[in-house]
Amino acid sequence: MLVGVVIIHLNNMLMHVIIFTTPVIFHNLPANKNIMGFIMHNIISKFSAQHLHTMAILPKKTALKLAGMLVVGVLATPLMAADQFVNILTGGTSGVYYPLGVALGKIYNDKIPNVKTQVQATKASVENLKLLNDGKGEIAFTLGDSLKLGWNGDADSGFTSKLTKLRGIGAIYSNYIQVVANGESGIKNFADLRGKKMSVGAPKSGTELNAREIFEAEGMTYKDLARVEYLAFGESVDLMKNRQIDATLQSAGLGVGSIKDMAASLPITIVAIPEPIVKKIGAPYIPAVIPANSYKGQEKDVPTAKILNYLVTNEMVSDELAYQMTKQLFESLPDLVAAHNAANEIQLKNALDGMPIPLHNGAIKYYKEKGLIK
Repeated sequence: MLVGVVIIHLNNMLMHVIIFTTPVIFHNLPANKNIMGFIMHNIISKFSAQHLHTMAILPKKTALKLAGMLVVGVLATPLMAADQFVNILTGGTSGVYYPLGVALGKIYNDKIPNVKTQVQATKASVENLKLLNDGKGEIAFTLGDSLKLGWNGDADSGFTSKLTKLRGIGAIYSNYIQVVANGESGIKNFADLRGKKMSVGAPKSGTELNAREIFEAEGMTYKDLARVEYLAFGESVDLMKNRQIDATLQSAGLGVGSIKDMAASLPITIVAIPEPIVKKIGAPYIPAVIPANSYKGQEKDVPTAKILNYLVTNEMVSDELAYQMTKQLFESLPDLVAAHNAANEIQLKNALDGMPIPLHNGAIKYYKEKGLIK
C-alpha cells in the first residue's frame, strides 16, 4: 500500500494538505527527476478519486504538524507484497516444452504466493538460454547439450559469449531424436536421406544442433540433401503433409503431438539411429529406443539417441523464488503428467543427473531438504 502526504505551499501563512492511498507500488522510479513530482503526476493522472483525500487549507504550522504525524504513521505501516512475475520460456506450440510450460505456469500461479506467470513460445533451447541469461525470463526448458554449449560460449552453436548468469533447477525428461520419413518416400535408413528434402529444425535451435551431431556421426552433411529446411515442428509437419519435404528430424519427448498429427495424415517410417552411431557421438547422447506403437503405423521398436532436458533459471532470481519453483516442480508431478506423457519420466532422484552448470542456491536448499545434497 503506497500512502503519502503532499503539501502544496500556497503562501507564507497557508498550506494545502493532500493525502493519497493506493494499492499500487511504483517500480523503476526515474533517476535525475523530482521523485515527488513524478509520483504526484502519476497519482493525479492514473488513480481514481477514491484514493485521493483532500484536507482543507490549513494554517502553515498546523499543516506541517499534521503532515509529520501522518508520515510517522506511514513509516510504521507494512507494504503489501508485490506480485513477482515469472516468464516461462518454452518452445514451439506443437512440441512438448510448451504444454509442460503451460502446466508449470498454472502450478506456480496456484501454489507460489504473489506470483503471476506468463508462458512464452520460443524457438526452444538456444533462444531460451540467451533470453534467460539476459534476464528476459525466470525459468526455461533446454536440452542438455545446448546448455553445456551455452555455458561454454560455443560460437558455432550460436552463442557469441559465455552464458555465465545461468543457474540450474533440475533434470527433467529425455528428448528422443526422432527422424521421421514419409512412408512413400523410399527412405528406410539414414543413408537413404541422401538426395532427399528434409527439415532439421529451426536454425541453431536445440533440435538443429542435434541434427548436426547425428549427420556428422553418420558421415554426412546437409550438403548431401537435395534441400534442407530450417523449420519448427509444426511447420515441418505441414510441409510433410503437402509432400514438399520427405523427412524431418525432431528432438522431443516420446509421443510428441507434431509426429502424432503427421502419422494420422500419412504413412510414416521412423528411421533408426543405430547404437554404434550414438556411442560414436558420446555424452550427453545415450542409446535409446522408440517403443513400438509410439505412433500410428510404427509396429517395431526403433533404436535412436536420447538427451536429457533441464529446467534452468538465472542468478538474478531470488533464492526463495528458485526454491519454490524447484519444490513445486517435483511436488506437482501429476499435474505435469496430465499435460504430457513425457513428464512420466521426471523423478526427484534423477534431478541432479548430468547437470552441466552450477545449481541455483534456492534449488540447492530444496535438494538438501530432500537429502539429495548433503
